[in-house]
Amino acid sequence: MIRSLFTAATGMQAQSLSVDVISNNLANVNTVGFKRSRADFQDLLYQTLRDPGAPSAEGVQIPSGIQVGLGVKPVAVQKIFSQGDFISTGNQLDLVIEGDGFFQITQPDGTIAYTRAGAFKLDKDGRIVNSDGYPLEPAISIPTDAISITVGSDGKVTVLQAASTTPTEIGTIETARFINPAGLRSIGKNLFTVTDSSGEATTGTPGTEGRGTINQGFLENSNVNVVEELAGLIIAQRAFDLNSRAVQASDEMLQTVSALRR
Repeated sequence: MIRSLFTAATGMQAQSLSVDVISNNLANVNTVGFKRSRADFQDLLYQTLRDPGAPSAEGVQIPSGIQVGLGVKPVAVQKIFSQGDFISTGNQLDLVIEGDGFFQITQPDGTIAYTRAGAFKLDKDGRIVNSDGYPLEPAISIPTDAISITVGSDGKVTVLQAASTTPTEIGTIETARFINPAGLRSIGKNLFTVTDSSGEATTGTPGTEGRGTINQGFLENSNVNVVEELAGLIIAQRAFDLNSRAVQASDEMLQTVSALRR
């Protein structure tokens, strides 16, 4: 009965984490470029009271034995990098990657972070930056007399200037790929950083070597499926309730034992 108390407690802790993950997914249902997370769990150690295959008599073996599980533990909260829905905005600096890849962003400390959020803007120097003012990498500056900006599917950026009738190419947006994007570290602000698990970024021209192409005038919405998350929330809530009932049942059994009289 003491064992069942701790086993059920691990179940309550696990379902609490599951609700935390689902809550974060739902909170970011309208966050551009957000990727949903999923909590993964494993069963804990088993206490073996009787080994499977142990002899019960000469020439006779026990077919299954007795093993009692000790609960559950969380082992990972994994990012799911499936494609989100595209939203047409018509904004010249709203970009989306159709397929695999990440935009590169230079952080204030000079390190590179990666994002799927393509809601870019211009700063006072004409540089293309994200919503926090961090510049795109490689840096691209728009001339002050530019009257239109065009971004090709291969990342080439051209502008039409007031005194010209011919578009001028001013740079190319490069995207990055990872062998294991689920291993990236989320640091908030729609940004990810490299870890040993993700592997190093391989950068290049969009549309080459498995990289997705760029579409201008679109944004990638969150890939959170509200119906799926709410169903998961109900399951986690019911599982938490069932584990709490197991705790109550174990407590009542202990209470009965402690009330025994000779």
